[in-house]
Order: sequence, then C-alpha cells, then structure tokens
Amino acid sequence: MTDLFDTMLRRSEDHDAFDGQPVHCTGETEAPAPVRPVEQRVIVRGKFLYAGDEKFWIKGVTYGTFGETEDGANVPERSVVEADFRQMAQSGMNAVRTYTLPPRWLLDVAAENGLRVMVGLPWEQHIAFLDQPGQAAAIRKRMREQVRPISGHPALLCYTVGNEIPAAVVRWHGKKKVERFLRSLATLVRDEDPGVLVTYVNFPTTEYLDQDFADFIAFNVYLEDKATLSRYLARLQNMACEKPLVMAEIGLDSRRNGAITQAKALDWQVKTAFEAGCAGCFVFAWTDEWHRGGHEILDWDFGLVTRERQPKPALQTVQFAYAAAPMAERDWPLISVVVCSYNGSGTIEETIKALCELEYPAKQIIVIDDGSTDATPDIARKYPVELTSTENRGLSNARNLGLEQARGEITVYIDDDAYPDPHWLHYMALAFESQQVGAMGGPNIGPPEDGDIAECVANAPGGPVHVLVGDQVAEHIPGCNMAYRTDKLRAIGGFDPQFRVAGDDVDCCWRLMDSGETIGFHAAAMVWHHRRPSISRYLKQQRGYARAEALLEAKWPEKYNSTGHLSWHGRLYGRGLMQVPFRPMRIYHGTFNAAPFQSIYEPAAGLVSSLPLMPEWYAIVGGLIALSLLGIAWTPMLVFAPFAIAGVLLSVMMAVQGARRAHFSSVATGRRPAWQMRAIVAWLHLLQPAARLIGRMQHGIGPWGRAPLRLFPLPRAREKTHWSEIDWVSLEDRLAGLRQTMVELELPHRVGGDTDDWDIAFRPSLFAETRVTAMVEEHGAGCQLFRFRTRPVVFRGTILLGLLLVGLGVGALLSSAPIAGGALIAAAIYVAIATWSACSNGGWLWERAWRSHFGEARKE
Repeated sequence: MTDLFDTMLRRSEDHDAFDGQPVHCTGETEAPAPVRPVEQRVIVRGKFLYAGDEKFWIKGVTYGTFGETEDGANVPERSVVEADFRQMAQSGMNAVRTYTLPPRWLLDVAAENGLRVMVGLPWEQHIAFLDQPGQAAAIRKRMREQVRPISGHPALLCYTVGNEIPAAVVRWHGKKKVERFLRSLATLVRDEDPGVLVTYVNFPTTEYLDQDFADFIAFNVYLEDKATLSRYLARLQNMACEKPLVMAEIGLDSRRNGAITQAKALDWQVKTAFEAGCAGCFVFAWTDEWHRGGHEILDWDFGLVTRERQPKPALQTVQFAYAAAPMAERDWPLISVVVCSYNGSGTIEETIKALCELEYPAKQIIVIDDGSTDATPDIARKYPVELTSTENRGLSNARNLGLEQARGEITVYIDDDAYPDPHWLHYMALAFESQQVGAMGGPNIGPPEDGDIAECVANAPGGPVHVLVGDQVAEHIPGCNMAYRTDKLRAIGGFDPQFRVAGDDVDCCWRLMDSGETIGFHAAAMVWHHRRPSISRYLKQQRGYARAEALLEAKWPEKYNSTGHLSWHGRLYGRGLMQVPFRPMRIYHGTFNAAPFQSIYEPAAGLVSSLPLMPEWYAIVGGLIALSLLGIAWTPMLVFAPFAIAGVLLSVMMAVQGARRAHFSSVATGRRPAWQMRAIVAWLHLLQPAARLIGRMQHGIGPWGRAPLRLFPLPRAREKTHWSEIDWVSLEDRLAGLRQTMVELELPHRVGGDTDDWDIAFRPSLFAETRVTAMVEEHGAGCQLFRFRTRPVVFRGTILLGLLLVGLGVGALLSSAPIAGGALIAAAIYVAIATWSACSNGGWLWERAWRSHFGEARKE
C-alpha cells in the first residue's frame, strides 16, 4: 500500500492536479474474486453476519441520494446503475446502501452483480414527527407500502427504519417515545417481509438510543484520527453487546482534504473498522454526485469516483483494503490453546474440531484430561492435539499443567463446553499487539441452536459475564474465554489449586492486576459457550457458584463489602443482567444540546438501591412477609404488609423487565412463541436469586456467616502483646503476615479502610463482629512490642432490630395476642443469642489466628 501512495504522490501533489484517471498499484495484489449472483439472505450469528455457513463481511459503498428522474425515481438511469454496480463488483464490493426506496429492477441488477442492498426507508425524521396528529400513523402506512413491492427479494441485506434522527428532535420528543416509534417501524417491516434483517442507523449525537429492536447495530462515524476511531469503535462494540456492529458510513471529503489524503484516510478507516471486529462497513460514497432536498450539492466530494464516474485514488485504496479484509496477513505470534476437561465427552469434540479448523496459522492445541471416566481422552486422540491425562486434581491444576506445556507467546483458555469463532485467535493476537496488557478476554455467547431453555438461560442472570472498567480494559474476564501473555501468567504462579471448579479466573485476574498488569478486552474475540439446557441444571449451577464465592471471600476479603458481595469497580456486560426499575439515568446533551457525543450517565448504585439485586433481598422480603402474617393473630402487624407487597412487586417488576429486555436469536428453529420464551426468562429471574441465596447460606458466605453456635469465649475487650527482638518488622508487614495466616486458615475477615480506627475485623454473622486494632512500641536495637486490642462490636441495626422485636412482642402480649407476642419474643431471643454467638466466634477466630501466626513466629 505504501507503493500505491508513493505512485499517487508522484502523479498528484494536491486534489487540483488529479486528472481523474485510474491509479495502478506498483505491487502485486490478488485479482477480484469472480462475481457470484446473490441466492440467499444474510442472517445474524453472534457478533457477525453469515450467508449460509460462511461469514459475510460487508464490504460496501453508499449510493445516492440522487435527484428525481422523469418517472419519479431517485436513482440514475438503469444503464448507469448497471455500469456502477458492475464496477463496484469488480472493485471487490459486495454491498450497496441506498437512502431512498429503490425500484425492484435495481435489486435485480444488484443480485446479478453479487451485491446485497441496505435499503433506506425515508420518512420525515428531521421534523417533530410525533407532534402532528396522524403523522406517525401516516409514516407507518407509507412504510408498509414501500416495503411490499420489494419484499422477499434475495438481494435485500436489510432495511434501515431511520437514519440519524437529529439530536434536537430526539431531545424534543424524549428518548423513550422515539425508541417506541422506531420499534414499531421495525415490527411492521418484519410483518411485511418476514426473516429480513432490520436496523436503525445511529450517529454519536444520539448514541444513547436503545436499539434492542435492531438485528445489528449500525453507526455513521466520521473521525479523522486512527487512534480515536479505534477507541470509539471499542465503545460502540460494548454498546452493541452480543450484536454485530456495522459502520454504515465512513469517509472523507476530497474537495477539502485532497484526493490523496482521502485515499490514505479510507485505507486506515476500513482496516480499523475490521480490526475492531465490525461485521463490515460502507464507504461514503460511490460518486461525488449527491443531492439533498432536490438540489445537487456541489461543495462536497466524498465519492470514490467523480460525477463523471472517473475513479479517484480512493477507489483502488478501498479495493485493496477490502481484498485484505477482515485483516491483512502478518507475522502472527504462536498461541497455545488449552482445553481442560473432566468428563466432557458430550461437548469436547465440538470444541477440539473447531480449534483444529481455525485458520490461524501459528497455534498449539493442548488438551488436559483431568481424570475423566468417560470417552473424553478417546475423542481427543482423534485429532492433532497434545493430550495429557492425569488423575482428577481440579480445574486450576489442569490449567497449570497446560501452562507448563505451552510454547506460545500467548496462552489461551477455552472451556470444553465452548467452541471458538473462526477468527477468535486473530482478534486475540491483534489486541495483544495493539495494547500493552498482560491478559485479554472476549465475549462468550450461547449458541442459538441449543434449544429454548438454553436460550432462556442465556437471558437469565448469573451467567459468565465480563466486567469492564473501560471500553478496552477489563477487571474480570470469564475462564471460558481468556488469554494471557505466557510469561506474565507464569510470573504470578499460574492458577490457585484450591479453586477446583470455579473462581480461579477471578482470582487470577486480581493477582495479575496486583502485579501491575492490565487486562484488555476485544469484543470480537468471541466464543460460543453452551448454557445449561434445563432449569434444574441452571439452578444447580447457581448454587454451586456459592462455593467459589466462599473461597474468593476468604482469600480476598477486602474485595467484598459488608454484605458479602463483590464490589466491582467496573460495569458488567452481557445478557440477563438484573436492573432495578426506576433508577435515574441522565443523558449528557451538552450545553444547548451541542455535544457531538451524547451518552447516558448512570449514577453508582448505593447499598439501598443495590439491595434488590442481591440474593439476600429474598430474605428481607421473606422476613417482611412473616411479620405481615403475624397480623392474623395481632392486627397491628399488618403495618408490614404494604412493605412486603412492595418487595414482592419490585421483584416481579425486575423479572418482567428482564424478560422484556431478553434477546432471542432469529437463527434457531422450532422456537416456542415469544411470549412463552419471555415467561420462562421472567421465571428464571425469580428463581435465580433464591438458588444463589440457598448456596450462599450453605457455604456461609455473606451476612449469614459460617460459624457454629458458640457461647465462649465471653464477648469482651481483650489485649494481647508480642515481643520481638530478632528482626525489625514494620507494623504494616506484621499485619500483612497476620492476614496471610488468616487467608491460609480460611478465617472470614475484612481489612479496615482508610477512615477506620481498626485494622482487621472478624464478621462471622450479620449481627456483630470483632475488631482488632494494632500498634507497635519501638524499644531500640530492633526490639519491638506489638500490641493488639480486640473488642466485640454489635451493629446499630442489630440493636434496633432487637428493640423493635421486643417492643412489638410486649405490645402483642399486652393486647392478648399470645401467638404473635410469643413469635416476636422468640425472634428477639434468637437475635440476642445469634449476636452473642457472633461475638464469641469473633473472639475464637482471633485466638486461632493468634496461635497459628505468633506460635510459628516464636518457633522461628
């Protein structure tokens, strides 16, 4: 490509000197592939488009808008269109975008030349279209009439039900109203042309619009800096979530910037779009001929060819860029792919087969059979992989064994119930090349062919989602799709063997970040990950995750809040995420609505607003229901009924909201009716917190604690001292060593924050904790006296709860309601005993940590 630009520069120093003749490349390039007539429609699969079994990369160009001809059409004469489309096809293009409704003959010409058409359905989007009575209905009626003449044509790539509704119009009508109207347009288009793809073409000034109705996300983006475009595409990819992203317009005006600059810009714009994982792009535009409002625009020249159809340098640039898409050849690094399996015969053949078929040229495939008793090793031996079989030692040990055998610069892990996208490793390698990171992740998406229940589970909470602190920086990447620089992973010791089933990926991410490394993310480095095919297996999985949570909390107590939940700094991405209704969200419009990039700002959730998202919410609602039922025996207790009803309704609303937001792939066949699918999703939203709550209670994680009933030692303040005269140790190091002992013993504890007057706390239950405060006396010559003071702390909420229960119980007894009074007094006694036990357990845990740590210190 450098030779091409050198040739261009020798022929023309500026746009005025360009003579309009084709510029020939001095290097060699492949001839355009033979044109194949269009025979089948394109479908969406994950982050990409497919035509049959092959990926369809949109390599397109926009066409128009043109002035009206005598017959009222907004396209050139047929002979001109035929010549244009023939030249497009010869230039390696496979798609064309129109902004007005094309006649059916234009689609025929496109199909003959192997071109698919993105058809724009124009309407009055530049005015306040929802204010005038009957305007919206007229738009819908006209759109139906537009679609019918071309419905079912094989050359249809998709319909666009709008293009860049001005930010002022959206702000005037309101976000929700515009989204509902666009959704209604998409629905009527699908009614008229079943199976067709539908989208809306957005742009940065209204990027906050929710396009859940679109089959893929399309944006017009004009950025004249490569790094800025790359960052913004990463942002759009995350907004698109599991849907494909298409650049509906990219380009540069050659009149203002010069023909050579235009060609150079399109070279990196096209390459950047594909390297960012876009499913394709449309260059704006085919020709400089362009009309708006019935008038020809003469002060813009965005075309690849002139008004007289003479090629500009940009045409050949785009031809070469499209020929290399989705990514140019380069020296790819060796990547070691590790698959660990324990009795995974049901799915591992699909995984290994897909890995072997990857086009990535430099890969090593390692299969670790972790003591399987099924046919897993026999299946692996059928393929050219490096198989190692061991006794069953757990997932982390298996992953570490794969790391030992890895020869690649990068080591990638994929689960035995997942299989990769054909370009998975390419995107991983590109991301490592462009970002200085120690690890890299990508999305995992449920295959649409897995069946109705699996598709519903994919839309349910509790799945393997990634956590991003930026558009290209992650805080956590799921273990089914994670990659590491091999030397960086070895430097931190690989995976912790105590995590036998799950949790090792979270622990590894945290240790890697603690070592100073960054975790990256590429939205196109996707794998297909099978979800649980039945509700019972899904709920069992949710209960099982609690074991990993308990191990993580014991090892990383500072990562967990007082309720026993992870405090992520980033944002979770994926389907099925639970959201609290009515949370305020603000759109950044800029002063006078002038911001070129307008986004939604969502305030950080506090404890109160986060409660409904926690499994413990069900315990709170259950307690309110129990108090309300006591109203049968004592009427004043019915005061709790409205709160219980509100809690239940909030959970139901969250489930309904999750069902409404569910996205079902159009690829799957034999699907239940949409309302049944959404009903199942809503039911899973209600069941998942209950299953997770049961698991958390079983493993003692969260406010329930994991300590047994204990009455001794007596809860009281104590002091202990440790005299040291061997080696001087700072108080911080002494506390760090003490904490490490607690981690090894799996003692539940947390570390004090910046404003706390204590250093370590043992919280064995919801009601109380034991806090440890330390100091050191320096006695010279390396002699030190470490002092530790412990004191039990009963939380204010516990005291208030106890007083409330006692007060209500006494009131019930005085009102001759013995059943209600007895139940309330019994509850108060339970709180008192549990509080005493929590304080005793805290003291016992401190004694155990002290003996273990300082007993060993004395031996040393």
